[in-house]
Amino acid sequence: MRGNSCWCRMGVNKTQTVTESNHLKQEASMHLYHYYDNTIGSFVNLSDLPIQEAIDILAAIKKSKPNCQSATRQPAQYMERRHFIEEILKTEFTKKGGTIRRKSPHYMVVEHSPWLYTWFDNPAFIKIPIEEFDTKTISFTYGDAFPVFSDGLHKMDDREFRRKVYTYEELLNIISKYGLPQNWNNDGAHGPSRYVEAHIWCDDVVNKYRQNS
Repeated sequence: MRGNSCWCRMGVNKTQTVTESNHLKQEASMHLYHYYDNTIGSFVNLSDLPIQEAIDILAAIKKSKPNCQSATRQPAQYMERRHFIEEILKTEFTKKGGTIRRKSPHYMVVEHSPWLYTWFDNPAFIKIPIEEFDTKTISFTYGDAFPVFSDGLHKMDDREFRRKVYTYEELLNIISKYGLPQNWNNDGAHGPSRYVEAHIWCDDVVNKYRQNS
């Protein structure tokens, strides 16, 4: 188990007494990262496109960039599964009082994922402090949502974060128990959970950072 020291630190001003410093526990900022190919631009969301257009784009990537991560996907099956998973995320987050302002989410991860950075030929990323968001518009899964909601994986083990969608407050508790996956499983040697996925159900902050080539 890992503690939640990655989110909290003690801050002490030299002019303050030791007694005062005991009351100065300060929460460090969590950051969300979005990774993308710099030749395409950020927050380009396949789920915003008509399904056939999205399939055609994936097929073109598979042909022109056979070594990139996206080329491993079967376009039609991937998009069908993606829309299915997004409906689960939306339904489960709504049950917990989440605010949905988009048909499908934008995708980010909690803190830097070295593995995700290797997915692209011309990698780039955007880093945004969690404070800029209304956290009621963000759901989370401990791991990529695809394996989190895999029936086969759920039968393989009974870890509590399988088939679960978390609010921000719930996620903090999970991180305090297990730490961040990229700190203990960046290479995937201990299962498919390599990062915490964040689902952004609102365009407000994204539009401030969106970059197009």
